[in-house]
Amino acid sequence: MELPLYLSFNEFENRYYDNLEKWFEEYRNTSETDYLKALGEMYSPYLYYNFANDRVQADATIQIKECSFPYHDKIGISFCTNCEDGKTAKSTKNLHPIFEWKTISMMEYAQHILDKINRHIQTNKAKADQNILNYINDYHIITSRDGAGYCVNYNQHQSVLPFLKAYLPVYGQTVDISIYRDFISSLVQIAEFIDKKLKEVYAFENTIYTRLKSDAKFRVQTSHHFLTICN
Repeated sequence: MELPLYLSFNEFENRYYDNLEKWFEEYRNTSETDYLKALGEMYSPYLYYNFANDRVQADATIQIKECSFPYHDKIGISFCTNCEDGKTAKSTKNLHPIFEWKTISMMEYAQHILDKINRHIQTNKAKADQNILNYINDYHIITSRDGAGYCVNYNQHQSVLPFLKAYLPVYGQTVDISIYRDFISSLVQIAEFIDKKLKEVYAFENTIYTRLKSDAKFRVQTSHHFLTICN
């Protein structure tokens, strides 16, 4: 069963038991704890543990590799394949691109994916009412790159599909910032709801709070160990 990701707490809460019932229909030899653990795994990537406040907070970001060609704007290089003035783009074959990791919001990532899909639809002269979600996981569209820009990792892309399916418009050119803001403000409430349910069945070690805190401590210890070795 593919659990739906909800962008608002009210919708998540209202649909909780409906989805739990569907879960039991598909997985008969299971429990509500298993269902809650699956929900925790789906929402955890958009949360982090804050040491200073000792609490879970929203962090809907993703790391993505960006390719750039230094000074390309100063030496007249274009990345278009068919320029409007009829001139062909200058080759970047002899240039050395620079790759660096960037952390961007999930809203920016969603817009990047939406732009790729719309570009594909326009280039291939597809029907104007073509459903955006039909292409949401098309390998060639998602990983395509023309010159400089973000390089989407297809395996990483799989982990955020539930968010994209919930957030991307079925038709259109832009994502909705108000819906995204609702998602950000709802994340902690959703996490607290899941954790409360897990505590009720005494599955304290499976709460989002416990798991994220443990992961954060491990990263800090690993970082300190690495610095000790280097020094």
